[in-house]
Amino acid sequence: MSYDRVRDSQTIIGTKQAVKAMRDGSVKELFVALDADNWVTDLAITFAREIGVPVILVESKRELGKACGIHVGAAVVAIAVE
Repeated sequence: MSYDRVRDSQTIIGTKQAVKAMRDGSVKELFVALDADNWVTDLAITFAREIGVPVILVESKRELGKACGIHVGAAVVAIAVE
């Protein structure tokens, strides 16, 4: 399951931080919650597709945040290049 990959990886949480990391070339995958608002996620999705970073859609902000070890939802999470 996708959440397991998030749980087992070094993560970058949030749209701004994920976009910044993608600009630096340090992201290998981007996870986006389907229940997040489009205005929060669109920039990250568009940029990821432009530079060839795979975008994985998951059902829940709450579960994505939980997989990252935080107690709030996460709309966008990037997996860092190791």
